[in-house]
Amino acid sequence: MDKLRINVGCGQTPTAGWRNFDNSLSLRLSNLPLLPVFLRKIGLVNKNQASFIQFAREHSIEYGDATRCLPLQSGSVEVLYSSHMLEHLDQYEVVFFLREARRILCSRGIIRLAVPDIRMRAEKYIATNNADAFVESTHMTAPQPRTLSKRLGILLVGTRHHQWMYDGLSLSRLLEAQGFVSPRILKAGETQINAPENLDLYERAEESVYVEAVCP
Repeated sequence: MDKLRINVGCGQTPTAGWRNFDNSLSLRLSNLPLLPVFLRKIGLVNKNQASFIQFAREHSIEYGDATRCLPLQSGSVEVLYSSHMLEHLDQYEVVFFLREARRILCSRGIIRLAVPDIRMRAEKYIATNNADAFVESTHMTAPQPRTLSKRLGILLVGTRHHQWMYDGLSLSRLLEAQGFVSPRILKAGETQINAPENLDLYERAEESVYVEAVCP
């Protein structure tokens, strides 16, 4: 049986030919044709969320919460890719995710992670002395909801601000701490994945750092 290639936390950038997972509540709503329409009318689902619900239906994105359990057999995956998802996990959730990644990856399987690069942002701050722009660029704060509909919306779909930030070295240390080996910090376009084909090796290159590691 061929090993799988999966994109976890794919959002609106699924990888063609791979299995794509996201934990957005919008995915669950996408299976209920009338409910999203009702929630949109009363303001609990905004335009972007409604758009993603339709997008998920059209691209067969599957629901999967990587901080709990993905619906895949142990050792069934040869490549796990995740882009700009890790920063939305807190320090406990990221450990659960990486343990789950190790469970489903086969021996010598590859994990590839793309995250916003805090070093890149820090260097820009030092160059410009613009502290406000630096703090804003981390997305680690979120404005307080001012209306009832926005408060209810957060209860329904959660917040989207960042919980943590990484550079290549800190991400490599994190992977090693969770049992992965041979972490490599890569430039956009570089990979050790055999025949990456439809995988976007340049995804959000202007703000990202890429790290790959091997499941022992």
